[in-house]
Amino acid sequence: MLTAVATAFRIPDLRSKILFTLGMLVIFRFLAAVPVPGVNREGLQDFIQNNALLGILNIFSGNSLQNFSIVALGVYPYITASIIMQLMTPIIPGLNELSNEGQGGRNKINQYTHWLTVPLAMLQAYGQGVLFSQQTGPDGLPLIEGFGFGNPSTVLPTIATLVTMTAGTMLLVWIGELITEFGIGNGVSIIIFGGIVASLPGAVMSLFGGSSVSSNVIGVVMFAAIGLLTVVGIVLINEGQRRIPVHHAKRVRSGRMYGGNTTFIPLKVNSAGMIPLIFAVSILVFPGLIAQFLSTSSNETLRNFAGELSRFMSPNTLQYNIVYFVLVVAFTYFYTMVIFQQQKISENLQRQGAFIPGVRPGRNTQQYLMRTLNRITLIGALFLGTVAILPFIASTLTGVNSLLLGATSLLIVVGVAIDTMRQLEAQLVMRNYEGFIK
Repeated sequence: MLTAVATAFRIPDLRSKILFTLGMLVIFRFLAAVPVPGVNREGLQDFIQNNALLGILNIFSGNSLQNFSIVALGVYPYITASIIMQLMTPIIPGLNELSNEGQGGRNKINQYTHWLTVPLAMLQAYGQGVLFSQQTGPDGLPLIEGFGFGNPSTVLPTIATLVTMTAGTMLLVWIGELITEFGIGNGVSIIIFGGIVASLPGAVMSLFGGSSVSSNVIGVVMFAAIGLLTVVGIVLINEGQRRIPVHHAKRVRSGRMYGGNTTFIPLKVNSAGMIPLIFAVSILVFPGLIAQFLSTSSNETLRNFAGELSRFMSPNTLQYNIVYFVLVVAFTYFYTMVIFQQQKISENLQRQGAFIPGVRPGRNTQQYLMRTLNRITLIGALFLGTVAILPFIASTLTGVNSLLLGATSLLIVVGVAIDTMRQLEAQLVMRNYEGFIK
């Protein structure tokens, strides 16, 4: 592999792609260190460290959330907009027609996705700003000063903060598209990957620099072993697929014979990727956010209710992880079926004169593929659910509490690493060089 890396850097255009990608990531890390004005950084860091949910979001943002930087939202409003457009495409006739118009239609849908990202980013920025402005740090000062529309003197600073953070998100989306066009890999995924990897050194130092290493050596070793096995499992599940053979009928056109060959349809064990985890976390976030807002209420009953709700839906409780597991399994099936329906595989096969041996074209092919996909998705759904609650399982078995085994972060890091390595592999093979994968 090291030889292949050295070979890649000896190719001028491939070297420029790699260096461009690294340069864009460096710019992203500089932006992550620029805070929004009026932030109590020490108090915000202490608040995030004591909140498991915000700790996970902070890892995804590459520690930019604890600085409340101009890119603290990351590219997640864009991902949310992409998911919404993907779910709305088969429902709204106009979007469905655009999706069938080729590259021009897809470009139009991508433009709508960018437009939808702006209000979503503003809404998320306002929600985080209100949440942090209602909390105080150890010094008694609010985590964010001068935020909100209730006081005329804070309206302009609030608007400036919202516009700045929304612009930061759109800037990251633009950087991601530049990486996709001029660099290596999917740009948005690379941005998320860079944020997660940038936060790993601090997480590792906090794990091995604490007292848990000296007092619980066996637990730390077990924790590391669970992490290694999880990475291996993610690779196997992500790469696992059921190949459905497809036979193409022979056709004669202009005196030439076409078709007659056999290909296959790769049905992946995990077709949904990390999307079910995002759906599940989005739902589980609401009770915690409601509890955070009600905790500062003047009504004692509401404050008590907020405390009970916060304790009941804490990520360290059994009931939270059971609900998390069930939601991930359910959303895995839901999203897999949505994606499968959009692909219209049976219609495309029938249009091309192709068929699955032993299965009649049309409706029977659709039912056969659905039945097969349901069976293999069960394995992927159960695995995703297990990975989702892995931090709870690992802390229970080993006594080590760490966010290093976060489900979404592991899936993103492993998936992006494999995808980027494949693109480099394709570039090397295209130039008749030996690639990374032998």
